[in-house]
Amino acid sequence: MARSPKQLRQLQQAMLKQVEAAQAGLAGQEVTGTAGGGAVTVRCNGQQELVAVELDPQVLAEGADLVADLVLAAVNDALARSRELASRQMAQFLPPGLGGLGGPGGR
Repeated sequence: MARSPKQLRQLQQAMLKQVEAAQAGLAGQEVTGTAGGGAVTVRCNGQQELVAVELDPQVLAEGADLVADLVLAAVNDALARSRELASRQMAQFLPPGLGGLGGPGGR
């Protein structure tokens, strides 16, 4: 069944609203990344924004280089989890059979 240009525009606008709502919902979802056995914990939201960093006070005694490495590892862990969350959330908008392409973030 062919659709008129007006119907196609309406479908496009409805889909755009759904995608925008899904993206906004990602801002309210958080994932956690850790490093050093929990010495460093960071939280990112589903829009790949860092929202919190927690350091075990004992790790500070290990020196700035180690702390920097642990923060970097924890942030990368959280960002990877955030991309996975976003990819799963946005996969619903892909046509059937294309869900394995990775979606947003290219993963």
